[in-house]
Amino acid sequence: MDFLFILLLLIFIIIIPNVKIVPQARAFVLERLGSYSETWGNGLHIKIPFIDRIANVVSLKEIVKDFAPQPVITKDNVTMQIDTVVYFQITDAKLYTYGVDYPLSAIENLTATTLRNIIGDLELDQTLTSRDIINSKMRAILDEATDPWGIKVNRVEVKNIIPPRDIQEAMEKQMRAERERRESILRAEGERNSSILRAEGEKESMILRAEGEKQSQVLKATGEAEAMLKLKEAEAKGLVLLKSAKIDESVLTLKGYEALVNVANGNATKLIIPTDMKNIVSFGTVLSEAFKEEK
Repeated sequence: MDFLFILLLLIFIIIIPNVKIVPQARAFVLERLGSYSETWGNGLHIKIPFIDRIANVVSLKEIVKDFAPQPVITKDNVTMQIDTVVYFQITDAKLYTYGVDYPLSAIENLTATTLRNIIGDLELDQTLTSRDIINSKMRAILDEATDPWGIKVNRVEVKNIIPPRDIQEAMEKQMRAERERRESILRAEGERNSSILRAEGEKESMILRAEGEKQSQVLKATGEAEAMLKLKEAEAKGLVLLKSAKIDESVLTLKGYEALVNVANGNATKLIIPTDMKNIVSFGTVLSEAFKEEK
């Protein structure tokens, strides 16, 4: 009974702690008698007690490392602070474990030196406008340099570029002057467009006014011509009616008397009547002869 108890105790103390379960996206680096033996992937594994040792537990997920701002000097001797973000992934747990001491510190130092080399070949304006070029160059250099460490650099992003305070003030003044220049140009263009539209409106107004006056004069002249034509037509029709009526001397004499009566009914203060009433008859005779000649 004691032997069985001791056996179970030994199994619990020695065997169970040496049973390992490797989770997903993890890798265990196993050493046997101080030398690299193998790399365990996810699943159940058993190591030999007192002989095997787990040297390192490595995460195979993508790692994001935000490094502190680094002082760099541009080609035109401007010192600025630049901080970067590196996205990398461990692809070989053995190389990552035995390739370099303190891999994260090595990546940080490598990133700082690479950034200084790249920025040293660029001027201030190029540095501020060439982030994509800086990112791609750094990614290529870091990926090649960290390959012996079992690390693959997927992306490198320049997070912040902080120039000196005097440079920032000069840039702000330049940006303010540029905005004012654009505002002046826009204001001048607006005033010019407004003047053009106002002139075009006045021109169209004058043209419409002239066309209206012309149409008014044409209509007035047309109306006067039609009125005159109507008057002449009425006079012609009156003469035709007189001809068709075949008036004689007695009718003309009667019309003459009626005319004298109408004259007498007027407002004239003086009325001259021929002494010889035959003149009236003679006047009627003349009219009668005129109508006969026209026939």
